[in-house]
Amino acid sequence: MTEMFSMTDVTVCYDNVEAVRNVSLSVEEGQIVTVIGPNGAGKTTLLMAAIGLLASRGRLVFQGNDIGRMSVEDRVEHRLCLVPEKRELFSDMSVADNLLLGSYSLRDRSGVQKTLDEVYDRFPRLKERQRQAAGTLSGGERQMLALGRALMAKPKLLMLDEPSLGLAPLIVREIFRTIASLRDLGVSILLVEQNARAALETADYGYVLETGEIVQSGPAKDLIHDKRLITAYLGGH
Repeated sequence: MTEMFSMTDVTVCYDNVEAVRNVSLSVEEGQIVTVIGPNGAGKTTLLMAAIGLLASRGRLVFQGNDIGRMSVEDRVEHRLCLVPEKRELFSDMSVADNLLLGSYSLRDRSGVQKTLDEVYDRFPRLKERQRQAAGTLSGGERQMLALGRALMAKPKLLMLDEPSLGLAPLIVREIFRTIASLRDLGVSILLVEQNARAALETADYGYVLETGEIVQSGPAKDLIHDKRLITAYLGGH
């Protein structure tokens, strides 16, 4: 498989304190990779560094290009996209307008309507609510809108920060089914998630981040049976 994205020896500091230290990971084309770990481990920090919202040391490579000095806008134009933990929707704007904002980075506008139709096919509830203000949606619908908006940018790598946060179990299962189905579009995914079991059941490969460092990694099907991880993160004994 072709490597889509990698970070090598990446360190991120807040006020001279290292939040993430010498982290290396990679995502291959068409692969779902998850980073699990406790609150405060540095998972969100990794994604913020990858998209360019936080300065970092180390090497960031996307589709063979060193993106370390690229602006956020240039990274998005290269089809690297982030769905942040808080979803960052425009509450007063309609569902349709929020979706169309996701396509702003595309220079070729000819396929925007087709992409919008594809998003509505994937999320029928968004089509039903396309004229509603985003702020009136349920939590699950807002997460679908955030995913749909990211898909409007036709990402090659989609980074998801805690997509299950605050959602009911039934909706969580639906969101993770959707994430798994994005493989069919050829989208690679880097998934940060506190729901370790759901993440590992969906992912191909996983990394465990604790206090800013990778402490374990391997195929997700192996990690989900690891005794230490079961005790620490998977609710087992």
